[in-house]
Amino acid sequence: MNDAELREGLVEAAYLEGDFLLRSGKRSRYYLDKFRFETRPDLLGAIGERIAAIVREHEPAAVRLAAPVLGAVPLAAAASLAGGLPFVIVRDEAKAYGTANRLEGAFAEGELVCLIEDIVTSGGALVESISALREAGLVVRTAVCVIDREEGGADALARQAVRLRPLFRAGELLSAEKTPAKPHG
Repeated sequence: MNDAELREGLVEAAYLEGDFLLRSGKRSRYYLDKFRFETRPDLLGAIGERIAAIVREHEPAAVRLAAPVLGAVPLAAAASLAGGLPFVIVRDEAKAYGTANRLEGAFAEGELVCLIEDIVTSGGALVESISALREAGLVVRTAVCVIDREEGGADALARQAVRLRPLFRAGELLSAEKTPAKPHG
């Protein structure tokens, strides 16, 4: 699947119009439903390959991926399978039973991880994940997301000394949504 086909597939699967309240607290006339692309093997596989390629290119020393629950976990699993790096899962808070971990999966203090996310708006969820990873002694310099909504998330991460690397920006997807699809071939 080439970039144009993936972009078209994401828009077709996940783009919804209406009045939506985002996690950031903002309202939006459109919504990109991550579960609609993360549950499709054709799109998930292609996304995993692209995330793995971006990690190899922009954070080649990373030894592990990191994914906040819930939406980023399938992405990290797909990227892990495509690129061979293991991953940890970042919970919203430490669980109150069993191991009482906030980070799930094996890791060693001082390791460089690359953070994976589905859709970034304000960056608030990623900033929380960066804090949890750093508190556990992990190093985070790069985050890869499928879609950057271009609403301040990259700046919020930059303030944490983390560079955001999106597969797509919302502007690209929205211009694709407004442009009639061209026939393939």
